[in-house]
Amino acid sequence: MSDELITQVKQMIIDALRIEGMAPADIDTDAPLFGEGLGLDSIDALQLVVAMEKDFGVVVPDAATGTKVFASVRSMADYIAANRK
Repeated sequence: MSDELITQVKQMIIDALRIEGMAPADIDTDAPLFGEGLGLDSIDALQLVVAMEKDFGVVVPDAATGTKVFASVRSMADYIAANRK
């Protein structure tokens, strides 16, 4: 997995969630996205599912998979790299 993909995922998060004043470098690659990390919620998760499908052509099939995929930016990038068409 490339640093470029990590940066693309971070930018997708910023764009999809319309986070003002944040740059990709401000997001810790390994920090949790929910709870103490970025503090995202379930509505944010739905927006990220849609953005991943639109930007990368990757589908998150169910909530159990989503829990693993959205653990961190790195886990999202790993999933995208493994499942991109």
